[in-house]
Amino acid sequence: MEKKSLWKKITGSREALLFVILILLFIVVTAFNSSFLTPNSLQNLLKNNAVTMVMSLGMLCVMLVGGIDISIMSTLALSGMAIGMLLKYDHVSGTVIPFIIALAIGAACGFVVGLVISRADVPPIIATMGFMYIYRAMGYLISNGGEWASATALGSFSDFATTKILGLNCVIWIIVICYVFFYWFMKWTRTGRKIYAVGSNPEAAEVSGINVKNIKLLVYTIMGILGGLGGALQVGIYASAMPDMQKGGEMDVIAACVIGGVSMSGGRGSVIGALLGSLILATIAKALPLIGIDSLAQNTFKGVLILVVIVVNVILQRAADKNALSRREM
Repeated sequence: MEKKSLWKKITGSREALLFVILILLFIVVTAFNSSFLTPNSLQNLLKNNAVTMVMSLGMLCVMLVGGIDISIMSTLALSGMAIGMLLKYDHVSGTVIPFIIALAIGAACGFVVGLVISRADVPPIIATMGFMYIYRAMGYLISNGGEWASATALGSFSDFATTKILGLNCVIWIIVICYVFFYWFMKWTRTGRKIYAVGSNPEAAEVSGINVKNIKLLVYTIMGILGGLGGALQVGIYASAMPDMQKGGEMDVIAACVIGGVSMSGGRGSVIGALLGSLILATIAKALPLIGIDSLAQNTFKGVLILVVIVVNVILQRAADKNALSRREM
């Protein structure tokens, strides 16, 4: 058997190619600004992009079954606003209870979205568009018409965002725990394999005994839970709660997954890919201002990058499918 060259190995693996792109980005940005590649700068990069990084795991699960969820930042705003107001008026205190409340609200939001999609067969884009407006409006309602919670109103809740354990910020530990858990969940559990099976071929999955509706309900509930977690992180990191938090941020989560090689049609994608896609997006967001590119050009660059990545993914996937077909015919 002919040995593959290093280049073929890299280009044959999306994750390896993304890792090389990430390293090249680091080298280029550091050449422009040496302060970029310092421990403090890298920790800030991760901390400031924690919401996108964590929520991209939920979007990975949703996209693997061929779905989409554009209501996630409204879920984030609702859960974040809820704990912000509870903390502001001293109904709860500390860190653990607000986190649990945010996770519970997120789970409920995701569960309702999943029910509508899996049981009523409403197209995901239509269902989540509706809930995007509903949950955002609910966030405004509980904020008493636009009221917000400042750092002083949150008490000790935001302390976790500045606390370090073993030299790493607690927010970064949350990111690490989430990615380790989901790597195990998607790779080593039956449920994780069922999610891939449903996305690859729903009819075949149904015939093999997998309850496709329950899997779809599960992935949207997972997305909701991570939306609730994102709400708690958003409030803690930025020490404020506002009803318009992360408006439009769902596009960054989707972009991170797309850049990471997650297929929009389902069945293909990985936790490592989602991680690398999130890191590439975060690096670009931090790097462009450092080298003097304004916000309008940043958005243009981001849009072009997403389009290029989608085209490359389609080309690579077609090539992989063609190779697989030729091997079966041999």
